[in-house]
Amino acid sequence: MKAVLIFSFFTLFFTTALMAQNDLCVGSYFTEAQGKTFIDNHIPGSLSYWKQRVGAIQNRIREGMELETMPARPSSAPIIHSKKIMDGYSVENVAFESLPGIYVTGNLYRPLKEQKSYAGILSPHGHWNDPSGRFHEQMQKRCGTLARMGAIVFAWDMIGYGDSKQCQHRIPKALKLQTINSTRALDFLLSLPGVDPNRIAITGASGGGTQTFLLTAIDPRIKVSVPCVMVSAHFFGGCVCESGMPIHKKGDFQTNNVEIAGIAAPRPMLLISDGDDWTRNNPKVEYPFLQKVYRLYNKTNQVALAHFANEQHDYGPSKRNAMYPFMAKHLKLNLKAVTNSKGEVDESPVKILRIAELTVFDNQHPLPANAVIGDEAVMQLLD
Repeated sequence: MKAVLIFSFFTLFFTTALMAQNDLCVGSYFTEAQGKTFIDNHIPGSLSYWKQRVGAIQNRIREGMELETMPARPSSAPIIHSKKIMDGYSVENVAFESLPGIYVTGNLYRPLKEQKSYAGILSPHGHWNDPSGRFHEQMQKRCGTLARMGAIVFAWDMIGYGDSKQCQHRIPKALKLQTINSTRALDFLLSLPGVDPNRIAITGASGGGTQTFLLTAIDPRIKVSVPCVMVSAHFFGGCVCESGMPIHKKGDFQTNNVEIAGIAAPRPMLLISDGDDWTRNNPKVEYPFLQKVYRLYNKTNQVALAHFANEQHDYGPSKRNAMYPFMAKHLKLNLKAVTNSKGEVDESPVKILRIAELTVFDNQHPLPANAVIGDEAVMQLLD
């Protein structure tokens, strides 16, 4: 009898694991033609239908991430140190707990000019081939320029990047942990004195683009979103932190990243795409669908596309130059503060700091003693 029970347990375990694996939509799960067909078949005919669809998609995301209930936020105070005064902004090194013993690490960019209130912008980074993450030149220029425009900006590490070395990036539940970290990053930003809760935005590229539209989809505190080079009808993200848990599919239910991005409506959203990756079809496939969603709210003026047909997968200067005026318009930022005599955004005042200057944990500021270390220990905490 005992042997039968053990056999039944393992049969159930492996059957459940296989079912969960079959519900994963990884990478180019659809062909481009299948992606377009899916979008065409899911054009919402009415606002009431779309709102029902939004609820179903949000439920799938939360259930797929095992985040039907967000875990309690630790009460420990954030670690903030090493303030550096730059040209029109400052940079500080930051860490705070997202779960007991799990530390989110990043940099806080603040405008030097005092204001009655500040817009807040979250700036997640992507994977890229360069593992420097939040230290990357693209990130520093983006965050520094937005701060010079008057926003408080927070850039933080993906797990396994930068200071976030408590586990490897590709743990099975990376998507769950990174979404918790994104939520806690938003909590931290909103906790800062003077941050206006009605002027909160998020923008990132590649894997940071995935974090951008996922957090926007499940957290209404995000008021403006700019996902860069990631929203695709056929590509679902190739990393475990994007598609390693069943957020797109379960049984007969199926969604994709375009529908997830569409949950931003009617909040302002700028879609940024290029001609050399899975966003190449944005002008003809993804963007028209999003326009139809925004039309249901009579808010087509709130969604825009910046497509760079001759560019590649990055958050390069032209893409940033498309983002800045969009943020300025919808967050009431000062675009003139970063515009030169030719009417162009000038990022040159942003000095690229060395990694050592931006690092949170060092000899003077060690990783706290309660930190959970190792993939197995972190996974046990997530379970």
